Amino acid sequence: MSKNVERFDAWIRKRFVDLNSGLEELYFAQQDRANVEGVGDDLKQAIFEEGRVFVASLREEGNTDEGFDRAFDVLGDLGLWLAALRRHELTNPAREERSPFHEASALGMHIGASIGVVPRFATSHLSTHNAAVNGKPKSFTWLKDEKLFLDYNTRGIFAYKRAADALMRITPIGVSHPVALTLFEDAKKALDDVARWNDALFTQLDVDRFFYSVRPYYKPYRVGRQEYRGANAGDFSGINEIDLLTGLCQANDPYYSQLLVDKMLFMRPEDQESLRDCMRRRDFLDIFLEAAATSKGEPWFRENARAFVDVCEAHGRAAAQHHDQLVARFIERPSVALDQQKLSQVTASGPPLPVLLRSLEMLRDLRLAAPRTDIRTRHDDLATLKAALG
Repeated sequence: MSKNVERFDAWIRKRFVDLNSGLEELYFAQQDRANVEGVGDDLKQAIFEEGRVFVASLREEGNTDEGFDRAFDVLGDLGLWLAALRRHELTNPAREERSPFHEASALGMHIGASIGVVPRFATSHLSTHNAAVNGKPKSFTWLKDEKLFLDYNTRGIFAYKRAADALMRITPIGVSHPVALTLFEDAKKALDDVARWNDALFTQLDVDRFFYSVRPYYKPYRVGRQEYRGANAGDFSGINEIDLLTGLCQANDPYYSQLLVDKMLFMRPEDQESLRDCMRRRDFLDIFLEAAATSKGEPWFRENARAFVDVCEAHGRAAAQHHDQLVARFIERPSVALDQQKLSQVTASGPPLPVLLRSLEMLRDLRLAAPRTDIRTRHDDLATLKAALG
């Protein structure tokens, strides 16, 4: 690790968090908690000026060729700083044609292009690849609700990854293999854990603190001329591998394929490769439906197909829980109190809130295999398989 990298990382882990935390307390003490204009300007300027010194040094240093992981980590530190500048309205893509932070943009585009990811911070920077120092991972603030969100979100992501790994291990042995039953059971247990962590967030996370003090750090911002959407909790391949392997979602669906294209570069390269591999495989639902014609009376079919159906239902439950509890409680309902100008910039994904909610409802219903007439879900196919089980 170069000295410049080391100093920037140390600043991000302590002083940066102190400054953001101070600003969040000032914002939250106001009657209008969504207002950041003219509040704590000295703290905002400190974030900008102190961070810029590190960024300028790193840009001057250039590519030190210390490997992917180091470059990815530096990109994360840079991205956290830019996200904080966006949160505190020192930049806003709605009023700019290009980022005002030229050195940061140059550094971000250099790193992002060289390692094959977006030139901003991504979900993995604060979850699966967020190294802790003395028990403390990186964060934007010291707020307990941010810690709660990051800890449980990371647990949920790893649970999805466990489920996807179990399902991927079935592909070379086939769904009729005796061990496939165990792997389907492993996948369901992992998805049950996703629901458990979602429930913990639902019951423990403070709605106002999340909405006003945590989520605003996940807004879109520009790097150079390009506006990049905010990091999303779904920016990892595991959840999509489950979608595709079960067959609940399909890569040739225009809506779903667009979702995959939009998120691909927000994933680490190994996730991108794993997802591409998954996209070329037959889904298990089609395989079981084909086998039902000749094997529905076989013990292996009854056991393995039932376990597979359990996986599909667990995946659907977690998706419904996320949308109907977490999105509704922590995003949709608090947004009612915002004026139109602030409401237009609520979402991390970029589109207006009603558009985002319709898209999330569609994704929920695909994973639920819900009966819908306007989009193709696997409701009828899953019902056919269940009927074959008696």
